[in-house]
Amino acid sequence: MAKLVVLKFGDGGFNQGFTVTLQIGEESDRPSTEITGKLPPCPDILLYYSRWQSTYLQLGNGYRLDADKIQVTNVSITQDCHELALIVRARFNTWLQAQEFRPLREKWLEKLQPTDEIRVILQSENSQLQRLPWHIWDLLERYPKAEIALSSPSYELIHKRRTPNPTVNILAIVGNSQGINTQADQAMLQNCPNADVSFLVEPQRKELTDYLWGKSWDILFFAGHSSSQGHDGTGKIYLNKTDSLSIGELKYALKQAIERGLQLAIFNSCDGLGLAKELADLNIPQIIVMREPVPDQVAQEFLKYFLLSFANGEPLYQAVRHARERLQGLEDRFPCATWLPVICQNPAQIPLSWEELTEPLTQPIFNDVPPVYKKRGLKKVALSSLVVTAVVCGLRFLGALQTVELQAFDQMMRSRPDEGPDPRILIVTIDDEDLANQRRNGESLKGTSISEISLNQLLAKLAKYQPKAIGLDIYRDFPAEKPDLISRLQQTNNLIGVCKGSDTSSNTKGIEPPPEISKERLGFSDFVHDADGVVRRHLLFMNQETASLCSTPYAFSTQLAFRYLSSSGIQPKFTTGQSINNLQLGNTVLHRLSSRVGAYQGIDANGGQILLNYRASKKIAEQVTLTQLLSSPINPNAIKGRIVLIGVVSKGDFPDYWGTPYGGRLDEQMPGVMVQAHMVSQIISAVLDGRTLLQVWIPGLEVVWIGVWSGLGGFLVWKWPLFPNLALAVGISSSVLYLLCLGLLVWGFWVPFVPSALSLVSTVTVISIQNSQSLRKHREQGIGDREEGVRV
Repeated sequence: MAKLVVLKFGDGGFNQGFTVTLQIGEESDRPSTEITGKLPPCPDILLYYSRWQSTYLQLGNGYRLDADKIQVTNVSITQDCHELALIVRARFNTWLQAQEFRPLREKWLEKLQPTDEIRVILQSENSQLQRLPWHIWDLLERYPKAEIALSSPSYELIHKRRTPNPTVNILAIVGNSQGINTQADQAMLQNCPNADVSFLVEPQRKELTDYLWGKSWDILFFAGHSSSQGHDGTGKIYLNKTDSLSIGELKYALKQAIERGLQLAIFNSCDGLGLAKELADLNIPQIIVMREPVPDQVAQEFLKYFLLSFANGEPLYQAVRHARERLQGLEDRFPCATWLPVICQNPAQIPLSWEELTEPLTQPIFNDVPPVYKKRGLKKVALSSLVVTAVVCGLRFLGALQTVELQAFDQMMRSRPDEGPDPRILIVTIDDEDLANQRRNGESLKGTSISEISLNQLLAKLAKYQPKAIGLDIYRDFPAEKPDLISRLQQTNNLIGVCKGSDTSSNTKGIEPPPEISKERLGFSDFVHDADGVVRRHLLFMNQETASLCSTPYAFSTQLAFRYLSSSGIQPKFTTGQSINNLQLGNTVLHRLSSRVGAYQGIDANGGQILLNYRASKKIAEQVTLTQLLSSPINPNAIKGRIVLIGVVSKGDFPDYWGTPYGGRLDEQMPGVMVQAHMVSQIISAVLDGRTLLQVWIPGLEVVWIGVWSGLGGFLVWKWPLFPNLALAVGISSSVLYLLCLGLLVWGFWVPFVPSALSLVSTVTVISIQNSQSLRKHREQGIGDREEGVRV
């Protein structure tokens, strides 16, 4: 974790000494350590620095100073400059090792490790104190990842968030270049990766102002001549051969640029502390200047090394230190080149990396929220995710999400890939035309949908082609009158008839079976539907009530499957030694639903219920009408070895239609015989083909699944807090969730989609609201309040 160290110099001077406060803490938090000490009077340090400065200026060396003041004498006094620099270094470090300052020094050594990445900010209003070469402090040199910056005690945070830029937008001003080579600066800027550089070469004042107002800039760069003049050290830049400007004369344009996101100003020109002071008053986040006149070649080399490091991912402070130390290779010709570059910092801002300048929306929390909130962000994410998960699971337990969960389930069932019809089933349908034909032929329907004559002809014709099982899905709760039909019903061993069990909701005792068919060849036709009237479950068997008119324990579909599978030597049995006895056919176990599972709340577990995995097909099986089968020749292969289901599809006098996941409205409902075909197909396909049966996870695993998506929602809003990226991330995550749930459903697992999506979106919403409130509260409290010691 990076460290932030603040040295605050109070009232005083070199003749009286300074009160100094040292604060140490994590980069993203309030100071964890604070100690106050004192630096004793040391007026001679200014004298030594002044002598060094005078000697340095006499070197000439092609400074980027006011073009009218460029010296060309080039007197050979390099050795004197080196010697005076050593004296300044020694006297400076002696002063910082004073007894009164020792407690601060020891606290520094105690709290900071040499491997720490450290930003040091020196806050003082004393311009002479700021001019000193603080980087030569022996304590700083012990820490290879430490760099110092200058700051005024007065600063403010720019509250407006910076405008997102897809590239690093650089406004490069090339001013008066008399006697220096600024083309090298231009070439280096043009080689920056992922940067959009706009050059203004010796611009007029209005042109520069228009550019500052016209676009969102990340970096402002100046190369050319500059100087700090007057008793107050006012900085000036020389735009062209005739015009110069102070920062104050660009005040409004610069304020606009800063409010729109300007992060860094680099003045690769001479004597920039005056410029930095005025820019700091505008609260620009970071400024890099040269504290003294800078030789042209030194300026070029610094820019080259800085851009190389910064654009390749190093933090700004580390990039400045790296570039500054690389200048040591030039000090044989340009003494004290490493003394020149200096950072001026607005303490209310955290320096952005090059990558963050191109991806401004990837900050963990809003860019203008203090890091103390960023640190708390993950805790807030975890807590909010847990709370949302608990609330969603609670709503689900109470059944509040049942309707939408079932609708989502139906949508996924309809979205599965087509499996094609089941080739082992043939459905003989009785439609309105079949009913009309029977009436025209004078056949008596006698309260049913098929006459005795037609039924006898149908069974006789089917028997010729040897189907494995025949299912008569038509109620016949009365005895047959014709002897040949009576005999056929009694002797057709592969014929399965239907009856209906007791219905407690309507207080009926059910519907009797055909008296000619023995109990072993009967199945109940009862369906289990949900509150919306849709059949999503398959009732395999149940214990009939004593008074029920239908006493068979097995469903119509189950009996047909038994008949079909018995020819393959597969006999039904029940698993033993378990809390729930499940029906087993061969190696396939049909696991019963528990009383409370998945989206179903309060399921009546009487009987063996499984989820009905409808076959994903436009039609479940090949179909033929009653009239077609009786009047036309039939391909024997269409019947032999198959299960033949006989049922009504007419919506006339005997409607038998049910809501399914493929449609619940009256005009979309499925005939009962088709539903029976799906049920029969589910059983035999699972046993013979290994087709998946639908299962649900245990409740604990479902809670974990919902919690994972809630946690993902928290992570998304923590990672991408601003709307455009967050909305995209939530949309992608929801789509992935849906595809995962659909894929799992195809593989046989119904996992909760709606609760997971709800928890994801709810967590994003809750944390976004919390962030907004925290941000508003933080702003109202006043970010950057010095008395409270808030640092961003």
